[in-house]
Amino acid sequence: MRPLSHGALAVVLAALSMLGPFCIDAYLPAFPEIQQSLGATSIQVQQSLTAYMLAFAGMVLWHGALSDAFGRRNVILVSLVLFAIGTIGCASAHSVQYLWFFRMLQGVSAGAGVVVGRAIIRDLYHDAEAARLLSLVTMIFSIAPAVAPIMGGVIVKYLDWRAIFLALFAFSVILFIVCWRRLPETLPLHKRQPFNPRFLVGSYRQILGSPLFHMKSLVVALNFAGLFVYITAAPEMLPKQLHLGPDQFGWLFIPSVSGIFTGALFANRLAGKMAVERQVAIGFAFLLGAAAVNALWHTFMAPSIPWTVLPIFFYTFGMSIVSPAATLMALDLFPHIRGTVASCQSFETTLMGAIVAGLIAPALSGSVLWLALGQLAFTACALGLWLTARRYRRMLAPQTIG
Repeated sequence: MRPLSHGALAVVLAALSMLGPFCIDAYLPAFPEIQQSLGATSIQVQQSLTAYMLAFAGMVLWHGALSDAFGRRNVILVSLVLFAIGTIGCASAHSVQYLWFFRMLQGVSAGAGVVVGRAIIRDLYHDAEAARLLSLVTMIFSIAPAVAPIMGGVIVKYLDWRAIFLALFAFSVILFIVCWRRLPETLPLHKRQPFNPRFLVGSYRQILGSPLFHMKSLVVALNFAGLFVYITAAPEMLPKQLHLGPDQFGWLFIPSVSGIFTGALFANRLAGKMAVERQVAIGFAFLLGAAAVNALWHTFMAPSIPWTVLPIFFYTFGMSIVSPAATLMALDLFPHIRGTVASCQSFETTLMGAIVAGLIAPALSGSVLWLALGQLAFTACALGLWLTARRYRRMLAPQTIG
């Protein structure tokens, strides 16, 4: 097998990570057509997203442990097969209950690329080089949330909602062929961990019992929730608050993704040239500034284009600066079981996303002001956790030395 270059590896890992946002964002513009086609209510169609997120959150706890035991490449290939089956099932669903089931199968398999991809990066690279590759993956991956809703809107306008899932199926097949032929195994046999209940329980207890892990992991999860509340509210907010059609969802997603891309590019350039604490401080300045301006604007002004969506660019810019540092610091807490740590990280982020999709976004989606205040609350909590983690780490330092 000819090894992938640095850039080609970033593209493959980014494409694997794209399965998640494609599953979430591509079919959002098709909600009204799915509702009509399957004879379902709007809440039932929205719960297909919740079913996906819950399955995703539950399974990401296992992707990393499985890859620590059976190898990174094997887990990715099996997950791609399951994802393809679930996607075909969604395309052929004749009731909303069948759609829920196959969305859950998609959720069970879609998270492998994100989780195992992080472990692959840490297997191959260290410190600033790992941060640069993770930022590069984020830059490439960021294309998906912009392309997905636009693609879905165009497909549903000229074809139908089932064609969205057929396009996802074709993407997963191509990705399987590329991974089968080119993706290397980065975890040699002598470094693999046993897949047995005692070892797994011990690993999860060690990780989930660490306050420092939760603080760093939830920094990423809460900042993501501040963006995801807008994404999951889009089918309700964009048509009713901003009077946009299904092929105009790019008004929200293009600023979001542009911020992710440019923020990741900025973080890539900063890696190794600036202290991590300063980099994170810059990121939070953008996060809090954007969220506060957004809330203040909508306190006095009615929702409108482009002012309602412009702060999202600066929010995601800051999010992409904070995320690589917090992610790598959490992975380095338990270097011997990085796959399992990556699983726990993804679990917390996805569980937060499921809570946002199922409870918070439906409650806030009727008002852009409430969405802005929700975003501000999420990132303020993330900053509080980051500052608490720094203080907690200083408290532990003398004990470690002693």
